[in-house]
Amino acid sequence: MSSQTSAKYRQRLPQLGTKQFLTDAGLETVLVFLDGIDLPCFASFPLHNSQEGAKRLSDYYAGFARLAVENGAGLILESATWRANADWAAKLGFDANALAAVNRRAIELMAEVRRAHETAQSPMPISGNIGPRGDGYDPGKLMTAQEAEDYHGVQIRVFAETEADYVSAFTMTNTPEAIGIVKAAKAAKIPVVISFTVETDGNLPTGQSLKDAIAEVEAATGNYAAYYMVNCAHPTHFDSVLDKDAAWVKRIRGIRANASCRSHAELDAATDLDAGNPAELGRQYADLLKHYPHFTVLGGCCGTDFRHVEAISANCCAKTA
Repeated sequence: MSSQTSAKYRQRLPQLGTKQFLTDAGLETVLVFLDGIDLPCFASFPLHNSQEGAKRLSDYYAGFARLAVENGAGLILESATWRANADWAAKLGFDANALAAVNRRAIELMAEVRRAHETAQSPMPISGNIGPRGDGYDPGKLMTAQEAEDYHGVQIRVFAETEADYVSAFTMTNTPEAIGIVKAAKAAKIPVVISFTVETDGNLPTGQSLKDAIAEVEAATGNYAAYYMVNCAHPTHFDSVLDKDAAWVKRIRGIRANASCRSHAELDAATDLDAGNPAELGRQYADLLKHYPHFTVLGGCCGTDFRHVEAISANCCAKTA
């Protein structure tokens, strides 16, 4: 199947306009803490290989699709492939062929959800989700940009041959890895989104400021990224470093916040789920939108579930119906 003909929105991502788009929530924390599903290595992608697992994923995304349609919002269909890269897959017994197959299967599931729920008022672009090579909270041993391009390029090239409209790299802790991902996407001729995670001080886990991280990626890649996001951090961790008049902030179009105000270290050590306050999180998103109306992609990350995205939608998207 030709990616040029099968990817519905690859040439024109609808979230680059003014319409609000929801995302799903903290998939892995929902599966582990609310559904009681064991996820070795915190990886959800193996669920695609069983009928029961695929149905659970389909039902999960369908709930958000119905919410988006009810509120006249768009929906980003983010594939359950955050851990579906070579190092994590090897720990789970997937060889290169099996890994490529499950990445393709994940996009096929997203396409099925889109066919079942998308409307003219609720476009649903498909994103091939890319996670960090290492831990999502700790940059660990940094790759060079070239190493990252070579490593993540494998998954990106698979996505480029599917119905994925673009790829999104989430929970990025450092700029060399982000630069490599953007360069790999550019080589594969597919749009890319970079989502950085920050600590409680608003800086990346490496200590670099969000402003400088975006500037470095932009300079190294010719501004190729479609836009940037912030994820896996609470709004109170990064709202103080944003500047509504700064050009670099205009390049941020999405937020997928954690439910909890806890630091990454605290969350990593936690044995319980801190679901925070869904209603309060919805209001915090609305406050962000007052200052940054160009934030068009809104959803949840760790600790969030349907209730949180429902509250975000009620506060930020209902008026667009």
